[in-house]
Amino acid sequence: MYISRKLDISTVLEHKSCFLFGPRQCGKSSLVRETIPDAYVFDLLNSDTYARLARNTGYIEEVCRENRPIVIDEIQKMPLLLDEVHRLIELRGFRFLLTGSSARKLRRGGVNLLGGRARLRNMHPFSASELGEGFDLDRAMNYGLLPGIWFSDDPEEDLAGYVTLYLEQEIMQEGATRNLPAFSRFLEIAALTSGEQINYQTIASDAQVPRSTVQEYFKILKDTLIAREVPVWRKGLSRKTVETAKFYLFDTGVARRLQRRKALVRGTPEYGHAFESWILHEIVTYADTFRRDAEIAYWRTRTKLEVDFVINSEIAIEAKTTRNASKEDIKGLRAIADEGSFTKRLLVCDEPAERETDGIVILPWRTFVERLWSGLIF
Repeated sequence: MYISRKLDISTVLEHKSCFLFGPRQCGKSSLVRETIPDAYVFDLLNSDTYARLARNTGYIEEVCRENRPIVIDEIQKMPLLLDEVHRLIELRGFRFLLTGSSARKLRRGGVNLLGGRARLRNMHPFSASELGEGFDLDRAMNYGLLPGIWFSDDPEEDLAGYVTLYLEQEIMQEGATRNLPAFSRFLEIAALTSGEQINYQTIASDAQVPRSTVQEYFKILKDTLIAREVPVWRKGLSRKTVETAKFYLFDTGVARRLQRRKALVRGTPEYGHAFESWILHEIVTYADTFRRDAEIAYWRTRTKLEVDFVINSEIAIEAKTTRNASKEDIKGLRAIADEGSFTKRLLVCDEPAERETDGIVILPWRTFVERLWSGLIF
């Protein structure tokens, strides 16, 4: 079953080549197959294709005789192939879609990502908007939104396989670290701190590795698109803020599996953390699809006033699973009003109907998703 995605690659390719990066199994290949079915496809995970191109990069030009898009899947497997891509863009006007689950090898190899000759797009697991009426919050919190997991008849087993695949293929095969057991320990600890301020020293102690190694490991998570960093919003007018960014794992199901937690139940702190992470996923996915200039941060003062997400210094969003929002739930949203000119202050929660108090709009999460993807939030 194919679910139509919001990301429009075919229109980009009408004008320019494009890099498409996204975590493994987020749907890149399906998107290519469904939206540009006439493309030439070179899959570098196919050993025969890899060997043929390793021997003769000119094979692309020999095969691609018609004016059709050319897809090179998992381009990070062969960074030097970008020299040939560059040549064919310049001399032949070919349009390439270069997909991958990591730009780490490209950057580490000194590749300049074609020096502006290709646009960059990021792909994510399903959004609630793409799933429509088929979206189920409890399923999303427990199993995440990777397409293969969402439609699996045994999502728990497939999540376990996904984590193993990530460690083996993204980390070990790419040589990101030589100490896989240490990285595995770190990954479990990092998952437990997903959505929290990062304390490098504490994590280093728990993972039994140096602090500098922990910092490098977090960079690996970002480079392989398994985690995203949310910086501190520091443009407030009066209160002093903390200094440390937050990291969120990219998928709630993968996070739960790495945390070794059983099923998440509504009303528990763990479910609330997953809900917050999912709201960030929706915001980031929308931004990467339609508003790539968006700045997403969080606000936390040294007195522990906090707002989960601040967008473009104009919109403050708090995410909670409560069905009856209290004054405590909106304390941070009230305080941040003194720090800048906010056009919207929103509490996204599980209440049944929209209401407003003290200029703060309390939104059911379904309403928030509808408005976000309609372009009515930012």
